[in-house]
Amino acid sequence: MSSLRDTIVAISTPPGRGGIGVVRLSGRDAKVIATSILRLKRHSEWESWTSTLAELPDDDGQTVDHVIASFFAGPKSYTGEDVVEIGCHGAPVVLRHCLERAVREGARIAQPGEFTLRAYLNGRLDLPQAEAVRDLIEATTLYQARIAAQQVDGSVSRRIQPVKEQLLELIALLEAGIDFADNDVDIAPDSELLRRLDAIEGAVTMLVRSFAFGKLVHNGFTLAIVGEPNVGKSSLFNRLLEQERAIVTDIPGTTRDLISETAAIDGIPIRFLDTAGIREGQDVVEALGIERSYQAMTDADLTLVVVDATLPVNREIVEKAGKQALLVANKCDLAQAPAGFLAVSAKTGEGIAELRLAILQAVGAGTEKQEAGFITSLRHEGLLRESAEALANARRAIEFHIPHEMLLLDLYAALRPIDAITGATTADDILNRIFSTFCIGK
Repeated sequence: MSSLRDTIVAISTPPGRGGIGVVRLSGRDAKVIATSILRLKRHSEWESWTSTLAELPDDDGQTVDHVIASFFAGPKSYTGEDVVEIGCHGAPVVLRHCLERAVREGARIAQPGEFTLRAYLNGRLDLPQAEAVRDLIEATTLYQARIAAQQVDGSVSRRIQPVKEQLLELIALLEAGIDFADNDVDIAPDSELLRRLDAIEGAVTMLVRSFAFGKLVHNGFTLAIVGEPNVGKSSLFNRLLEQERAIVTDIPGTTRDLISETAAIDGIPIRFLDTAGIREGQDVVEALGIERSYQAMTDADLTLVVVDATLPVNREIVEKAGKQALLVANKCDLAQAPAGFLAVSAKTGEGIAELRLAILQAVGAGTEKQEAGFITSLRHEGLLRESAEALANARRAIEFHIPHEMLLLDLYAALRPIDAITGATTADDILNRIFSTFCIGK
């Protein structure tokens, strides 16, 4: 990473043409550089959290664009430094000209993520909040965006921080008992250590378990729709997507290859796969399509096995779908669904709402939105699992009456992964807790 003392600049809006484009500067010289490349309409000092009209001139002094310049003084800006945002009209040539002029005046092109990195280093964001900024930008559903916004606001940190506090208190308790035994600091009995460890271990375990739902929110899942020809797979595919994506005819074998489309159910992104009807292939092309249907069934997180309610059930397909399958009987407007099958009609829409609910329940999403603060990051989940393993080792150490010096190794091993999420704990943090909690030397 280049020097953090540099003033950095970048185009902060997506590439391409648009009504507005934003060039952002951050650093100690942001205001000076902005002043040198713009002609302000109002000749006064920059005021924080205000905007002013300005002209962006070319190298000959001719006006290229009329812009709005906004100034945010550090440390109460996004990065914690002085920030200037120049709102131009969104022509790429204008934005590039503004960027090049800023570079000539001493700014450096920002590296990927450097604005948010500076926000983290300057204490404006912690690590979970910084990671959530990326998730918010990449959100494809409003529910994903809402969860990411909660995480930017600190929802994950607020759930992890109390666990870290409890773990630090337990470490401080043991450190005090070892290092300051001559100062009448009692060594905690095993029962007290286990009581404290129970609370920490339980909280970490709950956070790890929350990733099962968080992973669905963050990554979504794949749903393959399989069945014999003409049972209504493509019609059901279109009905779930609420658009005419797949061709529907009465001719068996119309779908010969996988058709993929992504949509959301209750805010959870789902990749739907419409597959070729499974039967004895009539030609080489159809046989290849059927082979891909079986492969999709294997790779999908959930398989929707569709049968025609008016015909006998092909049990071979049901058995090959395995346990991760949802059984659906289409054309229930014409006949009763077999036992164990969810009745739907792709034609009339009957049972579609119930099917959407059943799909979410089958993957563990349910209908109730989870509370804020669940884990959506694979990195966080891996670190919390590592912490949980160290806490389990600590429990065994207490039960086998291992010396506290060795027990502390397990507790520090549990703290390190949590630090990798929230930020490092220093030796001074531990000492401050010891002295403030136990009043050493009183």
